Amino acid sequence: MKQVLVLINPKSGMGGPYRFISAIEKVWDTPEHDISFQFSQSVEDGTGKTLRAIERGTDTILVVGGDGMVNSIGSALVGSDVRLGVIPAGSGNGFARHFQIPLHPDEAAKALLNGHTQRIDVGKANERLFFVTCSMAWDGALVESFEKLPFRGLAPYVLAGAQQLFEYKAQPFQVEIDGEPLNFKHPLIFTVANLSQFGSDVLVAPDAKADSGNLELIVIEKKDVPIVISQVHRFIEKTFHHHPLVTNRHFKTMTVRRKNPSPIQIDGELMKAETDIYIEVLPSALNIIVPN
Repeated sequence: MKQVLVLINPKSGMGGPYRFISAIEKVWDTPEHDISFQFSQSVEDGTGKTLRAIERGTDTILVVGGDGMVNSIGSALVGSDVRLGVIPAGSGNGFARHFQIPLHPDEAAKALLNGHTQRIDVGKANERLFFVTCSMAWDGALVESFEKLPFRGLAPYVLAGAQQLFEYKAQPFQVEIDGEPLNFKHPLIFTVANLSQFGSDVLVAPDAKADSGNLELIVIEKKDVPIVISQVHRFIEKTFHHHPLVTNRHFKTMTVRRKNPSPIQIDGELMKAETDIYIEVLPSALNIIVPN
């Protein structure tokens, strides 16, 4: 019998947590599964419960939450054989959208029960792991404005981005990518992607593969942003990353040196960072459930 722990962010999702409990229980409570439910009250609480579940021999942990909770629980699972399944209940759900996990709880629960296990890569920025994206310029700073807004979704994300577009002060980045030096004068977008999107169906790296053994760097200089935006059809067609003014590189290791320290975005959450940031990929480091 497989031991399954469901960890729930009680603040995530419309309709309250018991909507998700009911959806999971209907399909996962079978003779083959011994299922239990717990609430994750904080990052520390969720991490502790995950580590204890690993010690008990738990086979699968289902996370009910957004990308932030996927990050904290997934970080504790890296290097283990425990499977991570995601029932999306966040505002952006970049992780779930990349793997085409349904956003409705009933459909997500069924898709994961009938899904298959896959090992995926994990990114590491200094000592912090990430599964979706890590952003270091305006694309990271807008998270600070987004977190101050009282509502969630695509519209406030765009609003936060517009606000930061006027306030953000770009600075030079000196980069070494797999040993090759690169200089960016004033990058406005500087994102490292493990998966294809920020969330809310906003794609940043449409070609990103979760098991490629590489991360993907996407850079747009501030001076080039008006030209890129003027060709908005490329965003709709998901080909903007092939624009000649967009730097797009696959890599395994990268060092970023900035003149001034500033926060970076890790899977939708802000993190303090010094001037120097070391990025690397951890190949096949996490076991997840993917819909068939």
